[in-house]
Amino acid sequence: MNESQFKAGVIISGLVFFAVFLFICMPALFELDGSLIENSITAFSAGFVNPFAIGFSVDATACWFILFFWVMYEAKTQKIKNGWICLLVGAFPGIAVGFAAYLLVRQKQINEFS
Repeated sequence: MNESQFKAGVIISGLVFFAVFLFICMPALFELDGSLIENSITAFSAGFVNPFAIGFSVDATACWFILFFWVMYEAKTQKIKNGWICLLVGAFPGIAVGFAAYLLVRQKQINEFS
């Protein structure tokens, strides 16, 4: 796989997740009674309604923490900048978008240093 195929795959994967997230989750989020913060907490807790949902939710949460440690590590060792923005994006709308963004940010900076 060459670099342009890698970038295209990462971008498409992140955008597909984001589109599905917007189509499925956002309408339900705004249909709830309450503020955006209250609705966000309700939406987060809905990910823990049964053992299977809990498994997926814990997996996604663990992936965000792994990304957090990777971003912090590479900020110090590789001087990768702006990874913290990807962590925020990883919290909302989701780790798929934050991870994809970090891979692209990282790749761009690695290419600039080479």
